[in-house]
Amino acid sequence: MKAVRFFGHKDVRVVNDIERPVPKGDEVLLKIGGAGVCHSDLHIIDEGTVMGTVFTLGHENAGWIEEVGENVEGYKKGDAVLVYGPWGCGHCKPCQQSKENYCDHQSEQAYGGGLGLDGGMADYMLVPSSRLLVPIFDLDPVIAAPLTDAALTPYSAIKRSLPKLMADEYVVVIGVGGLGHVALQILREISGAEIIACDVTEDKLAFAKQLGAAYVINSKDADAAEQIQKITGIKKAKVVLDFVGATSTIDLGTKVVSLDGDLTIVGLGGGHYQYSMNGLPFGVSMTNPYWGSRTELMEVVGLARQKKIHIEIEKHKLDDANEVYERMRQGKIKGRAVLIP
Repeated sequence: MKAVRFFGHKDVRVVNDIERPVPKGDEVLLKIGGAGVCHSDLHIIDEGTVMGTVFTLGHENAGWIEEVGENVEGYKKGDAVLVYGPWGCGHCKPCQQSKENYCDHQSEQAYGGGLGLDGGMADYMLVPSSRLLVPIFDLDPVIAAPLTDAALTPYSAIKRSLPKLMADEYVVVIGVGGLGHVALQILREISGAEIIACDVTEDKLAFAKQLGAAYVINSKDADAAEQIQKITGIKKAKVVLDFVGATSTIDLGTKVVSLDGDLTIVGLGGGHYQYSMNGLPFGVSMTNPYWGSRTELMEVVGLARQKKIHIEIEKHKLDDANEVYERMRQGKIKGRAVLIP
């Protein structure tokens, strides 16, 4: 079968002679319908955040069950499913709470398929346990694949702050990319707060307006923080969601978050924040959530089936993987790219 393989620093190749796996025990073989291309992949490819192994890329995966191991129950050939991305041990307390993204043993193992173990940028994918599957019913796997990260990650981040996202408050979304454009839709549907969106290009700011942002600010502007404070007034924004994570965007967030607010840094931009007692308003929680739980992914599927969220996608062939990654480096992907076998 064909697969997009990571061989080491900046070495990604499309390989045509991979042997198709055979599931055993509780394993499931998935015929891939679509595999999302995520900016996190570039951290693996360009920065070597996962080293010492060769594996198939792709951690946003959906498809149809092709074959199951002898111990699998509740699934059959042809069922349309998502693959929950973060793979924990399955036994510790967080895993038992459906939070494999915070598995106690995360430091001792690969993060999941496409993140040290074989992922879904291939004709087929072997999933090590049926517990990692989430049915999608009537959703198209090609469209649904990015739900596993591009929707789950912002959904989980927003849920952490949901009690603060009331109708008399403001929320700032920094970065209207693969995750940020979904965050705007989720906020529109499940929160009452007024949305302010920030990005550096006019087309993405216009896109943000289409997706429900009440206000848009170009974060390259030297007075971006002042523009936001003119909207929010003295109370500032109760929640700031940073989907970039660069030093400049973190700095912007610290200037506009309110007393007792949440500054949530989701993006992996490698930014730094130098803490000082007077650097943040009192009561602010600065967090860096990672992905989301499996039960939250089920809730995301519910939003998608109700057509309350839609991920803007570009469709590409597996053979185009390197070209897609290069376009992503240049910031030319609108929404999410999906590779289709």
